[in-house]
Amino acid sequence: MLDSVTSAALTSALNGLSLRQQAIADNIANVNTPGYHAKRVQFENALAASVAAGNGNAQATTSVSEEPTQLNGNNVNLDTETLSNVDTVLRYQFASQALNNEFTSVRTAMKTS
Repeated sequence: MLDSVTSAALTSALNGLSLRQQAIADNIANVNTPGYHAKRVQFENALAASVAAGNGNAQATTSVSEEPTQLNGNNVNLDTETLSNVDTVLRYQFASQALNNEFTSVRTAMKTS
């Protein structure tokens, strides 16, 4: 059960969301840095493909945003980063709770055996 596709997928999701949270923090910290380009983290498509393949293991990738820049060459949009942060935190909480439920099921099964 600990090596299930579900557990692997949830772990991959938590890793990807953690990396995204770090990228958001970096973006917000550099909101006024001239020439800074926002970072974007993608993992959902790779995760979906790995789950479909029966694996669940996926790697997140980080890229530089190609969104339009401001006059100072910076393309961080604080509103976008704030919304992305809220979304990421909620997804992380959901995945964390789901993984916790997996472990609870295993512990319960081990106690009754």
